[in-house]
Amino acid sequence: MTAHDPGSDADLEAMFVRARTLGREDLTAADRFLAGHRARARRRRAGGLSVLLAAAAVASVIALRPSAPADLPSSAAYAAYQGALGTGW
Repeated sequence: MTAHDPGSDADLEAMFVRARTLGREDLTAADRFLAGHRARARRRRAGGLSVLLAAAAVASVIALRPSAPADLPSSAAYAAYQGALGTGW
């Protein structure tokens, strides 16, 4: 097919018509693609629910934990050093 061939436009149009016609293989490939897409969407929704439940569990543990004691171990160590060495060590 050359640029100067007068029949080239008709041949090209016929090729485009054949390319636009859906065959059984095209429909099967589309079904496979859509089935995979739907399965991924279901897994993503289920994964999102898991993340939300985990976040709620962590938030409840943080909110319900007992408050820290007034004299933490590091504060006790600081008090011991300060008592032994004097202020401003």
